[in-house]
Amino acid sequence: MALLLLDRAQLAVQSEGDTLALYEAGERRGTVPIKLVDRCVIQGSQTRLDSGVLLKLAEAGAVTVLMSPRSPRRVATILGPHHNDAAVRLAQAERVMDDTACRQWALRLVVAKLHRQQRALHKLTDLRPDARKPLWDALQTLAPTLQELTAIAPDAPPSLESLRGREGSTARAYFAGLVGVMPPALAFNGRNRRPPRDPVNVCLSLGYTLLHSQAIQACVTVGLDPLLGFYHRPAFGRESLASDLIEPLRPAVDLWVWELVRSRTLREDHFSIDKGACLLGKAGRAIFYADWERSSAPLRRWLRLQAQHLARQLRAAGEVWVLPAAEDEPC
Repeated sequence: MALLLLDRAQLAVQSEGDTLALYEAGERRGTVPIKLVDRCVIQGSQTRLDSGVLLKLAEAGAVTVLMSPRSPRRVATILGPHHNDAAVRLAQAERVMDDTACRQWALRLVVAKLHRQQRALHKLTDLRPDARKPLWDALQTLAPTLQELTAIAPDAPPSLESLRGREGSTARAYFAGLVGVMPPALAFNGRNRRPPRDPVNVCLSLGYTLLHSQAIQACVTVGLDPLLGFYHRPAFGRESLASDLIEPLRPAVDLWVWELVRSRTLREDHFSIDKGACLLGKAGRAIFYADWERSSAPLRRWLRLQAQHLARQLRAAGEVWVLPAAEDEPC
């Protein structure tokens, strides 16, 4: 299964049986079998679709992500048929209201993320001994927090506010370490967004956005409600469980972005600045998405497995509230 990127001016897409036909400036460019697509990204507003395209993709279970033309921001997500197992969502809703269970989940999540940040910093220290000082400083901040959280008894987790505070302080130190290894020409001075103001932050935001969309798809496929998170609390318009699931994977995206710019796979001329916002041009987007498709398979697999594991746990707890089908039939 693969990613289909629609990111060209004068591109038109039509559904033809079990395929999508691609036309550019009225000329037929080729077809894509729908069964091979599990993710579709539409960048900007210039692609034209007939009404059957989104229907065919949804029926096939593919997720379609509509991206802003000027920023690494997801505008909308179109999903296929949802899972029919009510037991999972009933138990998920109950767990969201269980403060202890939410704090236990959050503790495991933050510890997993800090472990990955620590491994990322150690890897960068080996690869960039010339940047040892900022990386070592970041590790010195991260290590005591990780040690402290790891020593906490699972039945006595700290509050969500305390965990967020510790995660935030280590994140600042971690990104300060990353500043030391990013190419100086890219003017990366730490994490910023809405809008991202430098090429590194554009890539980080776009990578996180794609990962978040994949987490939404993983949730829906197994019957989880992506809106009901345990660490990221439910909030209007936010897929909080998807935000939960991607937290431990963010350092993997950071390392991937570092490799993209270190190797000059993406260069300064792939980006532009407009009114303080950094933009990734069309040539750069083609490179970005192609490399993402090659590199992100382990992350997508991890998300699927985590969602499946959580759904199994919740289904067992929620089945007591679901009537057998025969008992719910009309007389």
